[in-house]
Amino acid sequence: MSQDQNGNGTPGRDRDPEEIDHVAAEYVLGVLDAEATARCEHLMATDGVFAARVDVWRRWLAEIDQTAQPEAGADELWARIRSGIEALPREQPAPASAATARTGGAGVGTRPVRDLGRGLARLWDSLSVWRGLGLSTTAAAILMAIALVAPTRERTGTPSLVAVLISDTGTRPAALVNAYRDGRAELVPLADVAVPAGRALQVWTLWDRARGPVSVGLIDGMRSIDLAVRGLPAPDADQLFEITLEPAGGSPTGRPTGPILMKGNTVRPL
Repeated sequence: MSQDQNGNGTPGRDRDPEEIDHVAAEYVLGVLDAEATARCEHLMATDGVFAARVDVWRRWLAEIDQTAQPEAGADELWARIRSGIEALPREQPAPASAATARTGGAGVGTRPVRDLGRGLARLWDSLSVWRGLGLSTTAAAILMAIALVAPTRERTGTPSLVAVLISDTGTRPAALVNAYRDGRAELVPLADVAVPAGRALQVWTLWDRARGPVSVGLIDGMRSIDLAVRGLPAPDADQLFEITLEPAGGSPTGRPTGPILMKGNTVRPL
């Protein structure tokens, strides 16, 4: 339990904005225990800040799921998701004396540095339920990407546009593109891609067919990067993002020359 949470795992009196957002996300994902869920429901009715963050997460995740067709999801995908969760470090409890010093002897006991494993473990327990409900493979992978990436990155707000890049086979989400109102855009990988020696992955975007695709990134393997979209027109809804396999230095023509490995169009959250 972090310093700004109470014993139920919900935001406490210190009201750290990051912790409020973290708990709101867990509440929307349905991974809190019964006691914490009940407290969150009480906060929804009495705390406007918490209620607003819950609303943002609900709208964002609902919009993402609406962009994907339901897929059963291969066992391999669920195994990768579970492996990713199990590989996360679990928090270590802080010494009781240090916790007491921080709280003036309030008697709260030990306080973990930060809870990364608690919600994710329950999130995995929920995956079988999601599968039974027919949640799309794309949405499930995105939910896991949010759970794995969000706690370790400093967020500056909800993306104004989101694109799910589907693999060339059309059956697997491979990456996520988030575009923000401040002009930033980022690529978040959801699956690994084997890149042959002497080759690279090039990220493209297309907003005007008359102009054609424009390169916004070149990487030697799947990893999170900021895309080079500054100086270009602000991304808009239904804008294409794709990744192709190109020579190591990038396309020699300035246009895609290799096979398209994944692609997707942006949608605007409600």
